[in-house]
Amino acid sequence: MSRIAPLEPPYAPEIQSQFDAIMRGAPPLTLFRVLAGNARAWEKFRAGSLLDRGPLSLREREIVIDRTCALTRCEYEWGVHVSIFAKAARLTDEQVRATVLEGADAACWSKGEQVLIATVDALHHRATLSADEFKALSAHYDEPRIFEIILLCGFYRTVSYLNNGLDMPLEDNAPTFPS
Repeated sequence: MSRIAPLEPPYAPEIQSQFDAIMRGAPPLTLFRVLAGNARAWEKFRAGSLLDRGPLSLREREIVIDRTCALTRCEYEWGVHVSIFAKAARLTDEQVRATVLEGADAACWSKGEQVLIATVDALHHRATLSADEFKALSAHYDEPRIFEIILLCGFYRTVSYLNNGLDMPLEDNAPTFPS
């Protein structure tokens, strides 16, 4: 059980409509049910507008999210994303494991993906990119995608804080971190 109780159905029509839009017919995640119980937190979360597809491919997006969640030790959100998106993003089992256990230079990634992971790592550890790191990122990603990468790192760090701070229980059928 989360440290703050999630909303239970039936949900208010406006909340149900928001859940439907985000979840596309699936039941709402526990995190969403917890946040929706606090109107301000739920509004701020949704206002981040990073739950849409954006300029990154699904694969790039999921690499950024999975790596950010792994670095913040947020097993809840990592497991949600792996269970829902890893297959569609064409992430292999080796790559999923590497988001948790390997460095940016793991052989399972393309050069562009290695740069992407190195960027996530730098932002996580130092909250900035060196001139060389930005140059490497710019060689693979245009400005809209660079903005999205940085925004996703920050957004999912916040999501990780929420999940970890609220001690969110893992969703049913969500994988746990590999050891």
